[in-house]
Amino acid sequence: MLGSLWNEPRPADPPLRVWRDWALVGVLVPLALLEGVVRPDLPWRAVSVTVTVGLVFTLLWRRTRPLLMLAIPFVTTALAPLVTGGHRAETYTMAFLLIIVYALYRWGSGREIVIGFAIMLVSVGVSASFYDLAPADAIAAFGVMFSAIALGAAFRFRARARMRELDQVKLLEREHLARDLHDIVAHHVSAMAIRAQAGLATAPSRPEAAIEALRVIEAEASRTLAEMRAMVRVLRRHEPAELAPGRRITDLEQLAGRARVGPSVEVDMSGDLDDLPPAVGAAIYRIAQESVTNARRHARHATRIQIRVAADDTSVRLRVSDDGETGSAHSMPGYGLLGMIERADLLGGTCEAGPDPDRGWTVTAVLPRTGAGT
Repeated sequence: MLGSLWNEPRPADPPLRVWRDWALVGVLVPLALLEGVVRPDLPWRAVSVTVTVGLVFTLLWRRTRPLLMLAIPFVTTALAPLVTGGHRAETYTMAFLLIIVYALYRWGSGREIVIGFAIMLVSVGVSASFYDLAPADAIAAFGVMFSAIALGAAFRFRARARMRELDQVKLLEREHLARDLHDIVAHHVSAMAIRAQAGLATAPSRPEAAIEALRVIEAEASRTLAEMRAMVRVLRRHEPAELAPGRRITDLEQLAGRARVGPSVEVDMSGDLDDLPPAVGAAIYRIAQESVTNARRHARHATRIQIRVAADDTSVRLRVSDDGETGSAHSMPGYGLLGMIERADLLGGTCEAGPDPDRGWTVTAVLPRTGAGT
């Protein structure tokens, strides 16, 4: 288990310094100065305040250099009594060190966590053995320190679990796209086979028919290859577990009508939708289907859900809206919405969702007609 912890990598993309970090420093520095003024019992007041103010700035690098930012204050506070004649140069403001401890267990690697824990043990042990740290205070220090450790580890585990769930959503969307790739091959190859059979059948009596069939086959093959290349670009490194027939944009009509329970669904389609690539049509259908499902689940007192699809020469636009009262569950981005965004992104498009100014919730998606992923 220790070997597994030692080899644990850092979490990816730790946040850099943000305005909240500067605000925290801006609050703690005056607080340390104020404590030096109002606490007459503070030993070695100038040294204690100076050490505290200097250590506050370690908060600015606590995520990107967690071990170093933890080592600096703990080593400093352990060695400061050598200057102050055995008195610990600590202030109440130094409670911010718990944030450093939390950051190590939230953002540090496994070996940084092990080394940092050893540094903390040695620092508290030195204070307890050689300076004026009472045993009760040492136990309390360990208890508070372990609380910060537990909090950092809990948030680390929670973030990792969420990332696994997000990765699973992306893999499911790629599996859906793999099924659509199967549909592309089945549809176009079947058309080419039919044309070839017709050309062979009519070739003896009408030679020109065979030539025309070859032209159609060539055009169909070129279109198939173009669509397959676009799909393969977004399906690299992923193999589908199952190849089943996918949905098409014409299947949106099946969402229309009034269900036994819930709001009615209206579908309106305009523009040239006949020659859309199967991947784009399937994406529009699935985004609309997920949006309708979310509206029926979360839009309170909704009476109508509208699906609008419009196509032009370059793109296809989808808009799904309802007239319900937007509840808190409806307004939170769930994994269904993340799946829609991922699918649109893989095909080179965009997908957004949010509440309307007056009432209801709207999902909009824009996909290029080519379906070419970036």
